[in-house]
Amino acid sequence: LTEEELELVTLELYERGSYSPSYGDEKETMPGIEILDELEDAKKRKEMMDEADNAAVASSSLGLSLAEKEMELIARKGMTDDEATFSVEAPLEAQTFLWSEKYRPRKPRYFNRVHTGFEWNKYNQTHYDMDNPPPKIVQGYRFNIFYPDLLDVTQTPTFTVTPCDDPDFAVIRFHAGPPYEDIAFKCVNREWEISHKHGYKCQFANGIFQLWFFFKRYRYRR
Repeated sequence: LTEEELELVTLELYERGSYSPSYGDEKETMPGIEILDELEDAKKRKEMMDEADNAAVASSSLGLSLAEKEMELIARKGMTDDEATFSVEAPLEAQTFLWSEKYRPRKPRYFNRVHTGFEWNKYNQTHYDMDNPPPKIVQGYRFNIFYPDLLDVTQTPTFTVTPCDDPDFAVIRFHAGPPYEDIAFKCVNREWEISHKHGYKCQFANGIFQLWFFFKRYRYRR
């Protein structure tokens, strides 16, 4: 066929079927392709959503699930008198997810720790002593976010840090995947120590996303 004839044939085929595939018999389907029944698939999705709702109700009424209790024990390990629980959540905009019709979005549980202590810099050494110590300040955080039911465990949760209108504070936002919503916390905005020798940790293991860090300490100069 010449180029002109090929164009005419192509246009005719387009007008006939708009390149839409023709309907075939299920027996002609290539091996490995799963055929879904629309009604059956809708029924399965509804059952999954009902199960998720029942689990959420049970979790909220009875407290933490067994898996979450085990995660909290891990998150509490090594907690000292200089640490306290931290749960200052930051409000987020309304979240929408492409998977919300299939999986009911829910907020993850967590057990966060804030580390406080005295800053014995030159200024405080001059103006305070052990009998009259300086005010305690926030020296770091240990975030432990629980994702026991994360569908795709190969995708590590992530976090972002956004400054607030008040430059002394920032918002840390955690993002995972279905069936979990994002969650955020307002914390002190200072430079982090990102060395493992200074306690930095960022890992996802056993369903827990851990972000641990301490702030850098600066020497006081007159």
